[in-house]
Amino acid sequence: MRLHVHQWGSGPRVVLVHGVLLGGREAWRAQRPLTERWTLLAPDRPGHGKSPDGVQDFEADAELIAEQVLDEPAHLVGLSYGAIVTMLAAARRPEMVRTLTVVEPPAAGIVRGDEVVDAWDAELRRFLDGPLDDPREVFKAFFPLAGVPLPIPDPVPETLRRGARALVGMRPPGDAELPLDVLASAGFPMLVITGDHRPEYEIIADAIADGTGARRDVVRGMGHLVPDTGAPFNRLLEEFLNHGE
Repeated sequence: MRLHVHQWGSGPRVVLVHGVLLGGREAWRAQRPLTERWTLLAPDRPGHGKSPDGVQDFEADAELIAEQVLDEPAHLVGLSYGAIVTMLAAARRPEMVRTLTVVEPPAAGIVRGDEVVDAWDAELRRFLDGPLDDPREVFKAFFPLAGVPLPIPDPVPETLRRGARALVGMRPPGDAELPLDVLASAGFPMLVITGDHRPEYEIIADAIADGTGARRDVVRGMGHLVPDTGAPFNRLLEEFLNHGE
């Protein structure tokens, strides 16, 4: 499978990996101001945007990102499920990663045994096992679970309809086994960001930061959609990227 990769701007390369619903173009719309100083590369993972259909699987997606997009050194940024993908891709090709930024990774498996996260992970798995054929009903259940603070659009645009279809058969994020030791010894700077809206993300992010020595930060205001805060997220990200140049 060949991924479609959106590209904007000029300057050092920044690879932006989206989450489970929106493709690369839509998920990173608020980062366009960065194109004045950076080349933004936003791949559409399988089942999204202009890439072919496919089941969302963090391992398979990480291999695609590592082989097709990390073909030269770049800063790597991932949101939600895409954050899990970026951590696995970075561990595959650490020599191609200048910095790694992960935003609200739902990697429940790294804190297995935590009652709060385990309950949330179980709820997410029940959602993924349920009927996912009506997009509006999917979003009614998924938006509160993920922490998406937006109304459900009516009518539902095709990009979101495709995102809903991409949830069918998705490998649960809680199954991910993250190589924190590999990331800790890789040598590139790492940043973990959350939106301070659900305790589960905070617990997971703290564990990742503790296990890797990553910098830890919070950007409030848009729940799970931290990049949609625009300038606050962009300032923090760009300041971090500049340290890796």
